[in-house]
Amino acid sequence: VGGTVNQHGQLRVTATQVGKQTVLAQIIRSVERAQGSKLPIQGLADRVVQVFTPVVIVIAIVTFLAWLALGPDPAITFALVSAVAVLVVACPCAMGLATPAAIMVGSGRAAELGVLYRKGEALETLSHIDTVVFDKTGTLTEGRPRLTDVHTLHGDTNRVLRMAAAAENGSEHPLGLAVVAAARERGLDLPPLDAFEAIPGYGIRATIEGCRVLIGAMRLMTREQIHVRALEQQAERDAADGKTPVFIAVDGVAQAVLAIADPLKAEAASMVQALRRRGIQVAMITGDSRKTAAAIARRAGIDQVHAETLPDGKADVVKAMQAEGRKLAFVGDGINDAPALAQADVGIAVGSGTDIAIEAADVTLTRGDLGGVITALDVARKTLSTIRGNLFWAFIYNILLIPVATGIFYPWFGLHLNPMVAGLAMGLSSVFVVGNSLRLRRLRSATLTNRSDADAPTGLTGSNAAQAAV
Repeated sequence: VGGTVNQHGQLRVTATQVGKQTVLAQIIRSVERAQGSKLPIQGLADRVVQVFTPVVIVIAIVTFLAWLALGPDPAITFALVSAVAVLVVACPCAMGLATPAAIMVGSGRAAELGVLYRKGEALETLSHIDTVVFDKTGTLTEGRPRLTDVHTLHGDTNRVLRMAAAAENGSEHPLGLAVVAAARERGLDLPPLDAFEAIPGYGIRATIEGCRVLIGAMRLMTREQIHVRALEQQAERDAADGKTPVFIAVDGVAQAVLAIADPLKAEAASMVQALRRRGIQVAMITGDSRKTAAAIARRAGIDQVHAETLPDGKADVVKAMQAEGRKLAFVGDGINDAPALAQADVGIAVGSGTDIAIEAADVTLTRGDLGGVITALDVARKTLSTIRGNLFWAFIYNILLIPVATGIFYPWFGLHLNPMVAGLAMGLSSVFVVGNSLRLRRLRSATLTNRSDADAPTGLTGSNAAQAAV
């Protein structure tokens, strides 16, 4: 029973793991790992400090020797004060704080907004992505399909629906559940299954009351050499309406095509527009037919569509897009999304999805809404922008004050930096970096305009329509 989802009925639970093993404790550990991780940009700061520190020590030694030889009496005092001032004011504390302070505040704020970075590196990588690819079912759509039409060749709708639902009764696929729900709404008595086989990416094969039943996409009918020409035009019309056509054949003869609708999430279109405003390309991957995929993509405002993709082919599509030079994030929620989530530069899992998808992803949207994608992107970009600002000002601050600390301006302007003042100035640079990082606390969740999809099928049509399941 590990990893299963209880969709119907009651569930009696015995807690076998508590404390450190709870989901809450795991989330806390994920946040702590993200806050304590070292981003690639930190490597730049480390390389700068590796050069900067010995250079400062050399400058301090040269300053000491120069004032010892040329300074006013008492020269030793002036030389020591100048050398110490250089060492104090050039302390790279602010540079060391620049990255971890911003990561800690940014990832912590993201967790409050429903975005969990499982890896700190995802913050930096996500800030550089130029393409976001979405799985369709359950990610862009509600993931609760409903049967809207049953188009039969011989007019016996109840018989076809009864056989289809009996076969789908052995399936866990959302489309199959929609068929079963519609049959139960009609009060149809479902015969028992004699045999059942799921064919991933194609459909199912079952034996019911001695009849061999095939249910699935057009590619299943093509593979099994079943002629469905009489149903093709109707299937194309359903696909153009954004519905998924599902064929049913009994004993090798096509019987009907079922139209199943899975409406877009209310915020999907506005989310796509928000990504485009941020300069991000948007694509969609689905196993649906090209016409169905095109209709859904049109409503969402997506131009790039990869349709008729088998479950194990999503990662290949992602890999091909990466080969084009794209920095890519993949958003999914299902079991078959896990390879694509792992293959993408950044995998983003919808928190309402399966555990394996969440485990494979770098970022989890704990609230399950698509606005979290925008929030994750904005937090990543703002955090990296803050880190760059911290590093710039910390470094420039030291560069500007070191000449003053050496006393180079003393002969002309009488300007010299006391070590105590240098210590105060050094402390203020760290305060500036921390204060600049704390501005990330003001980040807010992305606000999307939720709207119902007016074009989505909302009821039953046609004389052969089966009652939709709510």
